[in-house]
Amino acid sequence: MALKAVHVSDVPKLDQVPENRSFSHCATRFSNGVESNRVLYSIPKFLVVGHRGHGMNSLQSADRRMKAIKENSILSFNAAAKFPLDFIEFDVQVTKDGCPVIFHDDFILSHDNGIIFERRVTELTLTDFLSYGPQRGGKTGKSMLRKTKDGKIVEWNVEQDDSLCTLQDVFQQVEPSLGFNIELKFDDHIVYQQDHLACVLQAVLKVVFEYAKDRPIIFSSFQPDAALLVKRLQSAYPVFFLTDGGSHIFYDVRRNSLEEAIKLCLEGGLEGIVSEVKGVFRNPGVVTKIKDAKLSLMTYGELNNVPEAVYMQHLMGIDGVIMDLVQEITSAVSDMIKPSRTIEEDDLAVENSEMQQKSKPKFSQKELSFLWKLIPELIGH
Repeated sequence: MALKAVHVSDVPKLDQVPENRSFSHCATRFSNGVESNRVLYSIPKFLVVGHRGHGMNSLQSADRRMKAIKENSILSFNAAAKFPLDFIEFDVQVTKDGCPVIFHDDFILSHDNGIIFERRVTELTLTDFLSYGPQRGGKTGKSMLRKTKDGKIVEWNVEQDDSLCTLQDVFQQVEPSLGFNIELKFDDHIVYQQDHLACVLQAVLKVVFEYAKDRPIIFSSFQPDAALLVKRLQSAYPVFFLTDGGSHIFYDVRRNSLEEAIKLCLEGGLEGIVSEVKGVFRNPGVVTKIKDAKLSLMTYGELNNVPEAVYMQHLMGIDGVIMDLVQEITSAVSDMIKPSRTIEEDDLAVENSEMQQKSKPKFSQKELSFLWKLIPELIGH
């Protein structure tokens, strides 16, 4: 069914939860309390999140790992699930006929007889969208190309390809213990009306509430109004605002700094921020500001594929990282973080209002000194 225009004031709060839904599993990662009339979510451990599943595709990279498995696919998500991840992150857009699908880019490209065709994902029907790439049953679909950041158009070739998929497919076919960080994807160059955002978000929430069951969910978006609206439409799951931390300047000033991100979260009752990691390294004092505001902080970016950068973030009190090199970083985090102490039953009885303590990394003073000196080099990486 096609998306219909509605006024945002007429949109009901979609926080009804299926009768069989339990929050016990979700509560192991997020606890809620009330302070200053806002619900607080704390992350009791350092979260490790797979970017677009097992990692994004960088088709021009000399690193084979960046072209191993088709990003944002069922194959990629289940490959990531074989490692000690807490969540996978993926991008959701809604087709012309109202179906949430998994795809990062705003446009999908193909070629036929030497002619390149470019279509906006949200202007395709579901049938059109699924006709690209490998098809179920081994059939051949439309070719897929990708436009790189420098404008080049290349074949979307990976070692292990897979079909495009819907949000419903992902809920039904991906390992159920794996949490989903659902990025609500919108075009940076379009000014969206609230009515349109409401229609898109309702389509996504309908699938989430029908199929999520006990799976932990985090919503996130670079689109400020979308982040605020998805928080207004539901209260079952935390919402994080995505920002590049001031690395680029946007027309919407809410996207231009971590300070603006803090303000947006506090005004809209959001639970946290996901920042490009360089923005945090350039301004490490902002971590204290974010924590003082009772917000959680996670990061994304290429530096999160560097173990030393991940070490630093844990030391700084950052709550988790979204990264591409799943095997390497999950292994590094497992080696880095050791439980600071074992919580006994008596401790739980005394501290029944507190979540399990965060593990702390173990470093010598010499190692700490080295890591702090490494920050300028990491920023320029």
